[in-house]
Amino acid sequence: MSEALDPWPVLPVILILIMRYLPSGRPYPKSDQQWDNMVAALESEHYDRIYEIRIFSMTNSRWERLLAAMQKPFPELTHLRLSVSQLVSVLPDSFLGGSAPRLQTLWFHGIPFPSISKLLLSANGLIKLSLLDIPDSGFFSPDSMGTALTVMTRLESLEIRLRSPRFFPGPPSPPPHTRFVLPALTRLTFHDFHEYVEDLLAQIDAPLVENLDITFSIDPNFDVPQLHGLIGHAEAFKTFNHAEVVISRYSIRLDLYPKTGAVYHHQLFRLDIWCRELDRQLSSLAQVCSSSFFPLISALEELKIVYYLSPDSDRKDDMENAQWLELLDPFTALKNLYLPNDIALHVFSALLELSTERVTEVLPALQNIFIHPGQLLEGSRKAVKIFVAKRRRAGRPLSVHCQSESRSWNGITEDLVAGD
Repeated sequence: MSEALDPWPVLPVILILIMRYLPSGRPYPKSDQQWDNMVAALESEHYDRIYEIRIFSMTNSRWERLLAAMQKPFPELTHLRLSVSQLVSVLPDSFLGGSAPRLQTLWFHGIPFPSISKLLLSANGLIKLSLLDIPDSGFFSPDSMGTALTVMTRLESLEIRLRSPRFFPGPPSPPPHTRFVLPALTRLTFHDFHEYVEDLLAQIDAPLVENLDITFSIDPNFDVPQLHGLIGHAEAFKTFNHAEVVISRYSIRLDLYPKTGAVYHHQLFRLDIWCRELDRQLSSLAQVCSSSFFPLISALEELKIVYYLSPDSDRKDDMENAQWLELLDPFTALKNLYLPNDIALHVFSALLELSTERVTEVLPALQNIFIHPGQLLEGSRKAVKIFVAKRRRAGRPLSVHCQSESRSWNGITEDLVAGD
C-alpha cells in the first residue's frame, strides 16, 4: 500500500469497504483482499492522509485487527462510519489516540464505546453524530454524553439508539442546575424513547430544532416533560398546520409538517409508536394528542389518515368507536380531513354516536371530508349522509368529496343530503 501511495501527491485518502458474505457466512472471495488493502492503508506511514473511513458489517475477527490499526491519532480524519455484524469488544480510550479534532461526522452502528465522551470532548467541530444499536457493553450515561455535547457548538444532527433502553448501571443523576445551548442543532432522532433520553434532554436547549423523530416502544411512557418542553420551545414547530396519521401492521405514526408541495419535508415532527393491536395504537396516539403538554395538535388545519395493511395479513382489528373520538377530539382547528375508505365507516360511526350538543364540539372547524379511493362503500355512505345532515341542522355544514379514478376530487355532498 505504501508503494502505491508514494508516487502520488499529498491528497486526502478515502477508505470505503462494505463487507459482503455468502449464505454460509464466509466472506465473498474478493473481500479478504479488499480488507487487507484497507487495513494496510491504516497501518501505513500515510495514515496521516486519511480523510474518511467507512467500513460496514465487520465480524469479530476483522474488528480486532481494525482496533489494532487505529490506536493512534488520524490528524486529517473528518468522517468516520463503522458498523459490525456481531457483538464485538469495546473500543478502548486509546482509539484514535484519544483525540479527533477535525472530525465532522461520526456514525457508529453496534459499536461499544463506553468512554466515547472523552473522544467527543476533543471533537468540537462535529456536525453529525449518530450512535445506533449500542449494546449494553457500550453504555454511556446521559451525564457523560451531556458533558461531551457542551463543546459541540457546530453540531447539526444528533441520533441515538441504545440496544437495551432501560439498562442503567447506576442510580439516575439529579437534574442539572442549568442547561447548555446547542446553537446549530436542527435535527434530533431518538429511537425507542425512554428515561435515558429524558435525562439527556434535561441538559439541552436546542431552539433551532426543526426536524424531530421520536420512536416509542416497550411499554411506552408518555409522561415526558423534557420532550414536551423541547417541542414547546422550538419555533419551527409553531408553523406546522398539517398532520398525517399512518397506521400499519406494527406501528402507528404521527407526522406534523408545514403546508408545502415538497415530498420530503425538511421541517418535520415524527412520532412512531410500535405496537400491533389497533386499539392500543389508537389509544396510545390519542393519549399523546390530548396531552396538555402537546399544544401542536390544536393548531393543525389538515389531517390525513393512511391505513397500510397487506392483503394477506392475518391481523384482526378490533376497535371501539369511542377510540376514534378520543383521537380526533383534540383537533379543534381542523378544516380538512382525509380518510381511506377502509376506515371511513368506523370514523363516521363514531361521529354518529355524538349527542346533539357534541356534534359541533368535536371537529368544530371542519369544512371538508375527503374519502379515497373510489366511491363510498354502502355502509359508509349511509353513515356519512346522516352525519352531514346532523352538521347542517346544527349550523356547521361541511362538504364531502370522493376521489375518482383520475385521482381528482368529486363533491358528493348534495347527492348525500338530497331528499333530507
